[in-house]
Amino acid sequence: MPEDLFRIQRNCLRVMGHQDIFDNNEASSSDEQKSKSKRQRRCFRHWQALKYVLLLLFMVSAQLPMMNYIIYHIDDLALATACLSIVFTNVLTVIKTSTFLTYKREFKSLMAEFESMYDELQEAGAKQCLVTVNVGAKRFVKLYFGACTSTGLYFTINPLVSMIWAKFQAKPIPLELPMPMRFPFDFESTPGYEFAYIYTVFITIVVVMHATSVDGLFVSFTTNLRGHFQALQYFIETNTFDKSEALLQRELGIYVQYHVRLLGLAQSVQRVFKPIIFGQFLMTSLQVCVIIYQLVMNMGVIMEMVVYCTFLSSILLQLLIYCYGAEFLKTESSAVSTAIQMSQWYNLPPRHRHVLRLMMLRSQREIIISAGFYEASLANFMSILKAAMSYITFIQSIE
Repeated sequence: MPEDLFRIQRNCLRVMGHQDIFDNNEASSSDEQKSKSKRQRRCFRHWQALKYVLLLLFMVSAQLPMMNYIIYHIDDLALATACLSIVFTNVLTVIKTSTFLTYKREFKSLMAEFESMYDELQEAGAKQCLVTVNVGAKRFVKLYFGACTSTGLYFTINPLVSMIWAKFQAKPIPLELPMPMRFPFDFESTPGYEFAYIYTVFITIVVVMHATSVDGLFVSFTTNLRGHFQALQYFIETNTFDKSEALLQRELGIYVQYHVRLLGLAQSVQRVFKPIIFGQFLMTSLQVCVIIYQLVMNMGVIMEMVVYCTFLSSILLQLLIYCYGAEFLKTESSAVSTAIQMSQWYNLPPRHRHVLRLMMLRSQREIIISAGFYEASLANFMSILKAAMSYITFIQSIE
């Protein structure tokens, strides 16, 4: 149900530590209470700002041991590129988190707007459009969250499993970290190893939580927009337009306002996600390069291939979320024009037909979610997949 997806939205923000503690519209009965409430809100905002700065610094801090690892193994291309893929993932999460913090109010406003629009929609057939697309989106988000969580869980517990297995076979216990990192202290013996391990686990949890939360919000926003465009098409196609002039004028006005509202929401989604989409395409392209190199280098090692294939699938699934949502939003926004052509527009008086003509002309300009020269679409997603296959062939020919 759509309510479940809205609940997932709120849980995403809650997981990221963005609960609404103060109500900005609450009324106080006295000037003293108002002054106290303002002081509380001011202190809370300062605390929130400090918390966000510390969060970003914590994420960025992971770059130092990873870059140290790359520099240390600069002569070993296989080890250096293995770490690069993790570096790009961390950079992408920093971009997503910082963008969310910059547009935090816009994100909350969009969530509230979509919930309000769902409650306002009362017609059963139109509401069914929202229910259908939201159920599919909820399944997609759960699949994505499961894939990212499984990947992070594997990297987190793999060293523990290796140590347990080595102890079971009475072999020397290897002290490995979940991620390729080198710290400026002795991390190869106790207690430095334990500290480095716990730090790496926390970084992994924070990165997975924030990346999946922001991506889940994009799925929710584009899915609801897609459902509302389908609802608008339903209204137009099922309307006979064989009514009184006053009723026709009112209904056409509602359609126009609905369409304008959806276009405005689409522009808002485009604006707040533009830096994220740019970073997603750029980082994914770089990640695909280094992971494909790792796959080719470990072509005969089954476990290594499974790990890198899983990691590659998780990364491509991130990009697919944006391309999939943007593609269907583009399709449904342009389908309004088709709905008008398939409607019983011929029953309208000539002086009212120009309203549908204007809607049809506007809907022929597709809603395109893009960032600079990157357009989020399934065609561009397939281009990256084709490039990945080309990289495999190219590297194999060199080897």
